[in-house]
Amino acid sequence: MSSGPINDLIRSLSKIPGVGPRLAQRMTLFLLKNDKVAIHQLIGDLQNVRQRVHKCSTCGNFTELPVCHICTDAGRDSSLLCIVETVSDLWALERARFYQGKYHVLDGVLSAMENVGPDKLNLAPLLRRMHAGTIKEVIIGLSATLEGQSTLFYLIDLLKPFHVKISSLAQGVPIGGELNYLDNATLSTAFLDRRELSSVAAETKISEPGTRVSAQDTSSEPDTKKLSA
Repeated sequence: MSSGPINDLIRSLSKIPGVGPRLAQRMTLFLLKNDKVAIHQLIGDLQNVRQRVHKCSTCGNFTELPVCHICTDAGRDSSLLCIVETVSDLWALERARFYQGKYHVLDGVLSAMENVGPDKLNLAPLLRRMHAGTIKEVIIGLSATLEGQSTLFYLIDLLKPFHVKISSLAQGVPIGGELNYLDNATLSTAFLDRRELSSVAAETKISEPGTRVSAQDTSSEPDTKKLSA
């Protein structure tokens, strides 16, 4: 392997999360094999991102504008606010395309090990948004880690004076998950967060994957004709 600039590029690419030395080598070879066109394109894209992209002044999302498109979207529910740890979490929820409220990115979670206190989180803009009085429910969407749960309880105390509904994302058995593969913490959380089946059936009933049948189209009574047949 050559030394100098090639090794420098491999080392730089290896610092990207999820990219190890081998993948960094393959990426470097790809860039070198494409007659430097790919390298020039990559340089231009990186310069554009560095010069034009910054954090939204309202929620902390990445944007080219002073305020991101989610915060300025009049079609979204401004009374609903979901608090997440990172922009990556925000993007994950947006990919699912079911949440139509607004977001707030904390830029981290409380961690005594990493010396991250409340002063290092994106809390000042959050409090300004709460004082505006338009938010009616806050959904805390943090990871089920020790740091995430510590941050959750801190946020609950922080938001109590605003007298809004505070909820968190459900945790437990994932769809398609098998019980014998789940850890003890997940199983215990699933038991603690269990719901009565009658209340779930009253809201909706899943008939086939990807389809939903409303409660009024189903009956809790057995079909006597089918049973007798």
